[in-house]
Amino acid sequence: MDASKLFLFVFVSTIVYTAIVARADLPGTWELLVANAGVASMHTAVTRFNTVVLLDRTNIGPSRKMLRKGHCRYDPTDAVLKRDCYAHSVLFDLQTNQIRPLMILTDTWCSSGQFLSDGTLLQTGGDMDGVRKFRKFAPCESTGLCDWKELQDVELSEGRWYATNQILPDGSVIIVGGRAANSVEFFPPKPGGDIHFPFLADVEDNQMDNLYPYVHLLPNGHLFIFANDKAVMYDYKGNIIVRDYPPLDGGPRNYPSAGSSVMLALEGDYSTAVIVVCGGAQYGAYLERSTDTPAHGSCGRIVATQPDSVWEMEDMPFGRIMGDMVMLPTGDVLIINGAQAGTQGFELASNPCLFPLLYRPAEPAGLRFMTLTPGSVPRMYHSTANLLPDGRILIAGSNPHYFYKFNSDFPTELRIEAFSPEYLSADKANIRPVLEEPPETIRYGETFTVFVSVSLPVVGIVEVNLGSAPFATHSFSQGQRLVKLPVTSAMPSGDGRYSIGCTAPPDGRVAPPGYYMVFAVNLGVPSVARAFKSRHPKRI
Repeated sequence: MDASKLFLFVFVSTIVYTAIVARADLPGTWELLVANAGVASMHTAVTRFNTVVLLDRTNIGPSRKMLRKGHCRYDPTDAVLKRDCYAHSVLFDLQTNQIRPLMILTDTWCSSGQFLSDGTLLQTGGDMDGVRKFRKFAPCESTGLCDWKELQDVELSEGRWYATNQILPDGSVIIVGGRAANSVEFFPPKPGGDIHFPFLADVEDNQMDNLYPYVHLLPNGHLFIFANDKAVMYDYKGNIIVRDYPPLDGGPRNYPSAGSSVMLALEGDYSTAVIVVCGGAQYGAYLERSTDTPAHGSCGRIVATQPDSVWEMEDMPFGRIMGDMVMLPTGDVLIINGAQAGTQGFELASNPCLFPLLYRPAEPAGLRFMTLTPGSVPRMYHSTANLLPDGRILIAGSNPHYFYKFNSDFPTELRIEAFSPEYLSADKANIRPVLEEPPETIRYGETFTVFVSVSLPVVGIVEVNLGSAPFATHSFSQGQRLVKLPVTSAMPSGDGRYSIGCTAPPDGRVAPPGYYMVFAVNLGVPSVARAFKSRHPKRI
């Protein structure tokens, strides 16, 4: 891992698709991409090669995709299949819709992940034989045979099950929490191993509502960490709580109470970071194994970088648990998937929430939510949502059962869908920009020029925005962020294109080193993502 480089690489999308309108009077369209992915994706990540890693757990018994001949997994402790020739991870090619099986050896149930600065997907922890494991997937072109690699020379200091990962400004990764793990540790490992983090113990309750904590890297270099109904600003270098935020009303929000969270787009001078937490289950639903206790629909929003800030409350149109919050290239947030009653856990939810919501941060409270076209496939426990380079949202997973079960009201879901926000509708085609090949390399803080072309004349500012590729699992996208670059007005270049002056992020606190999708956004309509590479950042 090269921690001294920020890579912003090309995500070129040549996908041709036709969308099926599910409800003409509401924005957005749905399409079926794959009828049978072979695995139900508990964890999903989009790579820089226009491929998607789908990952389930290994001890789930037979999937619907076989491994390559001669590549079976042998595990004498597996209660279902000691000789397992079924895939539990696959690679999905966005351009061909082809599925290739991947082989993973140790149990990845409720594990965590993050892309490293060199584009490798780091996968950490899980259950059983995977609880202390580090795994890596180095993505390759779809014609290659890249596969999972289990690291043998290093392991987690403490078992991590239901933990959260976040890449840091120097390119290392912090791993926060997990079941019975009130501590943090790092990859690459640091001397001394794990560090006790008492905040997680303080907020734990008899429902374990401190699992999969929400972790956001703030532009001041500290971490915003939320668990149960409380949050802190954490100096991970000194292991110091810098600030306690006020509790968020509405009860617990983390696993198993199943809310979600995003940090809104960083922009301007990058001094302000706003965190939003939405949805969750009523306290006690998990303890009582209640499937019909209504979810709540409250959202809290706080300026994390402002001293003495408090939560601003508002309500979604629907109560929702297990919803995924996805940062769109525009800076709006899509809330999708989930249910309106129950809690996280096997067969503990009901009344699927089929209506996505668009959260528009720039609107005043009370006007921020827009209801979008509903889907037809219930996406319950173990569903995921990820932004694609062409601006669509990939929807995968849903398996509320301990094993694969297809004769149920909410069966194991092997279909992969895509949701297209309204900005991809046909009437927006003339204002959709095309981002031309950007510079090959940039440096933190330097200025550079990009070129766009568009059918209609440009009116106003064309944004240039960087979107990370996070690791989505259990209603939270680990490492998700959107950075809006300072830009100059688009100027005609004399060849039918427009030139835009841009300034790169100042340092790794704003944009940690790694791979980013780079979008031009014209009048709220994003281009297909392209990218560039930055070297030799300023030292922090």
